[in-house]
Amino acid sequence: MPQLRLEGVTKRFGNVVAVDDVTLEIEHGEVMSILGPSGCGKTTTLRLIAGFLKPDKGRILMGGSDVTSLPPEKRNVGMVFQNYALWPHMTVFDNIAFGLKIRKMPKEEIKRKVKEVLELVRLEGFESRYPPQLSGGQQQRIALARALALEPQVLLMDEPLSNLDAKLREEMRFEVRELQKKLSITTVYVTHDQAEALAISDRIAVMNRGKIVQVGSPSEIYDNPANQFVASFIGISNFIEGELEAVEGEYGVVRLENGERVTCRLSPNLLSEGRTSGKVLIVVRPENIELAKEGSENILETKVTRKIYLGNTVDYRVDLDGIELRLLLPPERDFKVGEKVRISLNPQKSVIIKG
Repeated sequence: MPQLRLEGVTKRFGNVVAVDDVTLEIEHGEVMSILGPSGCGKTTTLRLIAGFLKPDKGRILMGGSDVTSLPPEKRNVGMVFQNYALWPHMTVFDNIAFGLKIRKMPKEEIKRKVKEVLELVRLEGFESRYPPQLSGGQQQRIALARALALEPQVLLMDEPLSNLDAKLREEMRFEVRELQKKLSITTVYVTHDQAEALAISDRIAVMNRGKIVQVGSPSEIYDNPANQFVASFIGISNFIEGELEAVEGEYGVVRLENGERVTCRLSPNLLSEGRTSGKVLIVVRPENIELAKEGSENILETKVTRKIYLGNTVDYRVDLDGIELRLLLPPERDFKVGEKVRISLNPQKSVIIKG
């Protein structure tokens, strides 16, 4: 039985459908990221799970129990907000203890719990400080400690690292992941940061315009995007239009607009459809375009139009009969703008999706 289940959940604000018939299952101890652009409905979904909003349709179940109509205080959830939501006039101890006092927990038990969670987030000894005396990273840890002190059934995190600088945000990804795994707490993590979702999640639910368009592990989402939106939103992708002419097992033969034919892997969606013809797109990541050599497959003639030196790689833009492709190559191979380059599309890493 999943720890958390959303069944056909819909939420409208006037004429706007913010969450559109969302069904999602999250297992015990799993980190599920809800990833998508601003306005896609991910934070609304989180607030529905928390009980801050009521769905217009559908059910929300936790541990098999229907909590759809329960208020937030009756749901065993912990919430970590984007802006920390700490009381500046209260000490770290009092911020963490607030929810425990509301639950009328004995004083000694509160002291023990506060000490325990401060050790978990590696901020023991900070009990008497105030939030304004702490760094952004420390404040976020206190917000996390406050949520964990309640021993929630489900932990909800709403873009918790977005206010931190880039380096600290990267460090905190690992800390959040390690802490979550240590506690084995079911976590729903909302973010618009693709790298963050890939680093933290067991699975990712990609959301767009109120709908969940794909659910899968980070590698499944990255290597097998369900459609053009997912492929363009997660990482960097090149798109090449063509006509699917034949299917050979898990691979398809695509005729490009310039008449060239290439063989690439079919996406799981196309395989399940049994699609054998029609307009398609080839998705290939910059790191999966190689320089052609003896024995290479899917060789194409291109010309360098732009290049940017990035230290360990050079970011090239090449022209394929009017289509700009991006590829990343080691700096040892120095091509000039205007130079012709023969490239090869890795057939295992180039994916055919619906056109």
